[in-house]
Amino acid sequence: MKELLMKYKEIIMYLVFGVFTTVVNIVVYFLSAELLHINYLISNALAWFLSVLFAYITNRKYVFESNSQNILKEAVSFFSSRLATGILDMVLMWLFVYFNVVNDVIAKVIVNVIVVVLNYVLSKLVVF
Repeated sequence: MKELLMKYKEIIMYLVFGVFTTVVNIVVYFLSAELLHINYLISNALAWFLSVLFAYITNRKYVFESNSQNILKEAVSFFSSRLATGILDMVLMWLFVYFNVVNDVIAKVIVNVIVVVLNYVLSKLVVF
């Protein structure tokens, strides 16, 4: 069992911190959209920014254990790739909510699953 955990440590850690990042994203969205009644797209942008900041710190330190001396390049690459998936997040949220596919909170959960998978691929292949 220990061998399997070590073999898949990076993926396991990514999934664990992906869940935490998703929780940050959804909680910030819920607080701003539902409790503070801020527009759902503005709430989504705020949730995205705070969750990306959290993800960069945790991914750099705990998931990919980066030792890069060029933190600026790494951070720009990370935020750029997350910007691409953030745009996808915004478009999908708009489509789901505008066309009444599902309510905004359910849409947020569905979109987050898609975004987490894409973020791993981009982080693994492009950033770290």
